[in-house]
Formats: sequence, C-alpha cells, structure tokens
Amino acid sequence: MENYPNGNSSYTEFLLTGFSGLKGQRHFLFIPFFIMFVLALAANSVLIFVIITTRSLHAPMYILISAIACVDLSWPIVIAPKMLFSLLFNWNGITLLGCLTQMFFVNFIGALQSSILMGMALDRYVAILYPLHYNDYVNVATFVKLYAVVIFRNLILNIAVVTLAGSHTFCSNVIDHCFCEHMALVKLACGSTTKNSIVGLVASSCITSVDCLCILISYGKIFNSVFRTSSVKSCQKAIHTCVTHFIVIGISYVCAMTAFLTYRTENTMSSNSRVLISVMYILVPGSFNPIVYGIRTKEIREQIIKIVQCRKIVPV
Repeated sequence: MENYPNGNSSYTEFLLTGFSGLKGQRHFLFIPFFIMFVLALAANSVLIFVIITTRSLHAPMYILISAIACVDLSWPIVIAPKMLFSLLFNWNGITLLGCLTQMFFVNFIGALQSSILMGMALDRYVAILYPLHYNDYVNVATFVKLYAVVIFRNLILNIAVVTLAGSHTFCSNVIDHCFCEHMALVKLACGSTTKNSIVGLVASSCITSVDCLCILISYGKIFNSVFRTSSVKSCQKAIHTCVTHFIVIGISYVCAMTAFLTYRTENTMSSNSRVLISVMYILVPGSFNPIVYGIRTKEIREQIIKIVQCRKIVPV
C-alpha cells in the first residue's frame, strides 16, 4: 500500500477472487477452463498454420480469418494462465501495474477483434456487390490505410481508459473477478468513478458500436441487393457465403455486449454469474470460431482434411 502526501493511501497489490461464492469448489472450474484454453490454442494454431502454408488461401478474406485466429489465440493467453493458477493453487495476487497491463491487452485485443470483423464485412460487401472491381478496392494499400486509422483509434481510446483507471486511489484490493476487468477494478476506487464510466462508454461506442453499425449496413446492403436483383441460386450462394461470418459475429458481439452490460446496469445477477459471462466472452469465441471456420469454409476444410490424411500415411 502506498502513502500519499495528503495522508491518503492506496493499494498497489490486488487479489483476484473470481467465483468466490464457490469457496472450496473454485478449483473444479480449472478443468473446463483448461480444456477451453487448450482447445483455443490448438484450433487457432491449426487454422493459422493451414492459411499460412496454403498458397491458394493467401487471399484477403482468408488473411482476415487468420487475423481473427491470431486474436482468438492471443486473448486466452492474456488471461487464462493467471486465472488457471488462481483457481488451482489460489495464486490470486497481482500488482497494479500488472493489472493495468492485463486490462489494456484485454480491451485492445477485443477492440481489434471488432475491427477485423468489420473488415470481413466490408470485404464481403465489395466481393458480392462489386466483384469486377474487387482487386481495385481490396488490396494491401487499402487495408494498411484502413487498419492504421482503426488501430490508432483503438490505442488512443484504450490508453485513455486504462490511464484513467490507474489514476485512482484504491480503498480495497479485492477484485471480484478472474482477470482485471475495467469496471471490476474501478469499483474499488475511493472517489467518484463517473469519469471512468463515461470514458468507458465513449470508448465502447466509438469502437464496438461504430464497427457493429458498419457490419450491419454492409450486410444489409448485400442482402437488399441480392434479393432484389439475383436468382434464387445466387441468393443461396450469398447467404451461404455470409452465414459463417454471421455465426462468428453473433458469438463475438453477444458475448461482448452481455459482459459489458452486466457491469453497467443494475441487475440481480450473482457475482459468480457475472464473472462467468466475462470469462466466456473471451474463451468461447477463441474456442469455437476456428471450428466454425474449419467446418463451414470449404477451402479451409479441404486443406485440413488433406493435412490429416497425409499424417495418417506412415512410410514403410
């Protein structure tokens, strides 16, 4: 605990006590979370490997899928090791600097995921509505410009959120969570946290809401155009092409918004349920997104099958 010149003191060491309501049964959660963590590592690693090593998959859409896989691989790595050790061995301690660092990466990776999903929607928009001009609009230069702006936006907003959170003095050091979630830490502050709530809401609106709006507009225009001007076969093809993205987007945004709202609205949800939703928000997309892409994307599925079949061949 640090002492300040004005006589106030603030904690600099914290305890992550997520699922405290389970008391002695917390360690049983290690098994399902460890399985999801390993599944996320393995599935995303395979997906990235397949896309990198297959020349025919070096197209913008598959590069974006590999980018999503990188995000889904990074997210569990940021929170899962610390969480698993906490559940199994009760190693709950974390410094303020460590907490803020984890918070930054959790928020930044989440923002990056949202931005990549937006890029995928824009890619499908151009591919389906302007196929003859696809290579003119979708190229390295376009993506560099788009994501330079997006990453700069995400960095500035997340730095503001984390810096403001770290500027408080803290009257308690018990974080009722398994990782350093923004509002879970801010709730421990001694003074008013209105600014944190406002800045967090602005950051969420400028990142998630803007990206989600672009996604909805893109797919809205796609289906409006396809249903008005195309044959039944073309409509079915467009729907088949987009449904995989809908599944991934749905999983990601539903988990994200549910986790976001549980800490910002008055509700009767228990602490354990709130923490579980936040953990699932990170582990579920990481575990299931690569499986969705692997099963529903024909080109990726075929390459995975080829690799598996090759591994089965044992030289004599």
